[in-house]
Amino acid sequence: MKIFLAQQNYHIGNFNSNTAKIISAIEQAKANGGDLIVFSELCVCGYPPADFLFFNDFINCCNEAIEKISGYAHGIAVIVGAPQKNDTLQGKNLYNAAWFLADGKVKQVVQKTCLPTYDVFDEDRYFEPASDWNVVAYQNKRIALTVCEDIWNLGADPLYTHCPMDYLSKQSPDLLINLSASPFDYTHEEDRKAILKANVLKYNLPVFYCNAVGSQTEIVFDGNSLVFDKQGNICGELPSFAEGLEGFLFHDDGTITGNCFIEASHVPNEELAPKELDSKMNISHVHDALVLGIRDYFSKMGFQRAILGSSGGIDSAVTQALVSTALGAESVQAVLMPSAFSSIHSVEDAVQLSKNLGNPFVKIPINPVYEAFLSTLHPLFEGMPFNVTEENIQSRIRGNLLMAIANKFGNILVNTSNKSELATGYGTLYGDMAGGLGVLGDCYKLQVYELAKYINREKEFIPLTIINKAPSAELRPNQKDSDSLPDYNMLDRILYQYIERSLGPEEIKEMGFDPALVDRVLKMVNLNEYKRNQFCPIIRVSPKAFGKGRRMPVAGKYLS
Repeated sequence: MKIFLAQQNYHIGNFNSNTAKIISAIEQAKANGGDLIVFSELCVCGYPPADFLFFNDFINCCNEAIEKISGYAHGIAVIVGAPQKNDTLQGKNLYNAAWFLADGKVKQVVQKTCLPTYDVFDEDRYFEPASDWNVVAYQNKRIALTVCEDIWNLGADPLYTHCPMDYLSKQSPDLLINLSASPFDYTHEEDRKAILKANVLKYNLPVFYCNAVGSQTEIVFDGNSLVFDKQGNICGELPSFAEGLEGFLFHDDGTITGNCFIEASHVPNEELAPKELDSKMNISHVHDALVLGIRDYFSKMGFQRAILGSSGGIDSAVTQALVSTALGAESVQAVLMPSAFSSIHSVEDAVQLSKNLGNPFVKIPINPVYEAFLSTLHPLFEGMPFNVTEENIQSRIRGNLLMAIANKFGNILVNTSNKSELATGYGTLYGDMAGGLGVLGDCYKLQVYELAKYINREKEFIPLTIINKAPSAELRPNQKDSDSLPDYNMLDRILYQYIERSLGPEEIKEMGFDPALVDRVLKMVNLNEYKRNQFCPIIRVSPKAFGKGRRMPVAGKYLS
């Protein structure tokens, strides 16, 4: 049996595009002798469709797409993911399902059992879990057909009541097929391979795993679809962050002929995140995920051009380089907005960066506008000392100028704030926190520096003077980030324990961190939840990003 995996980038709710992609892959597989082609989880509508699932019209469009795709399932069987109506009148109205199509019609539908509700997932809000489990018979083979999370329930303390493979394995399957929409984070690739290998070894079955690729607002799917033989070796792997279509021969003796053969010696990791922040971890994949996230956000929203404030600092420089890679340098407008507190070196660095990247840039000094603000506010502020108020006025002037240019020319403002800043509230609402997409909002400052080094791996795009200078917002004379924040080498390590690993203050102190510093940092995180609650979508690259995957009360008081 020749089995194809179709790793494709879908657009949520764009049924015409998604269906056309699926049909094109079916035709290619058929022309190359394919017997079966497998697509990813909810490929028909795109994942995650969220509250679109509450619209009857949306579900009707899914059904129409299934019917159209079925018409191409002649001479080849097709497995696609789509919602299925629950006609039992009990539980939720829908199932998350894998549809098996052959002979021009729907032959069998398999429902997902394990519905994740952690981190970015909220499937129990929409779907009813499966309550019976049956293999799919095709060409004298018995297929254990599963959907994403259904193969992750292998631990000693399972998250779910049922493990579908425990039921399916009793029906003597010949292979396991899994449709997935498994998001990227920089810790996840090894865990994913480990869990697939664990299934192979537990059930003595080869595995065909088809994952989604592409970005859906803040979530990035990295692809990396995999094929394992029953000895636990990888005999096929599709590309990272790119579409792919690959065929594999599944022989009667259970062996597989594929496009590569790699021994997989991975062991399941008990924790989603490593115990310490490793700023270099999978930095090339973090880079590629951010580029894909930017590119898909713009293309799927119908945007063409980006704008950003270029300060001559490391965050705006890395953001500018990433967006230029994603959209093309000519599509990125850099705006330099020096104030009386901006150093000449920062302005020169920002100009050199744009020249290195090939971006158009413009310089708009903000001092005249700033002085007009101060003059207008003078009757109220007379006799009061300069403080953060005047600093924030500068930041909000810049935000207003950027939004005005964006509105006038149809650009989208990309935000340059990093995760360390967002965590501690080191940013100005409606100023440097403005934007339509947070590019670095899930990267700690230490990771931003590693991204800069990676971007410069072959050529110096980001001037070394930007990388080597002490970070500063330049909103007052001789200002440095270290005036307001702990050293990033210490700050980021504490933030990682609290955010990624969900450790409490006493647990973090027991790791050897200064107790007063821990209290200070965690208080900043919690007090600034209201700022993050108003922030734009952030491209997720970590196990725990700000946004939909981390839901905290704005007015909570976990720490004093």
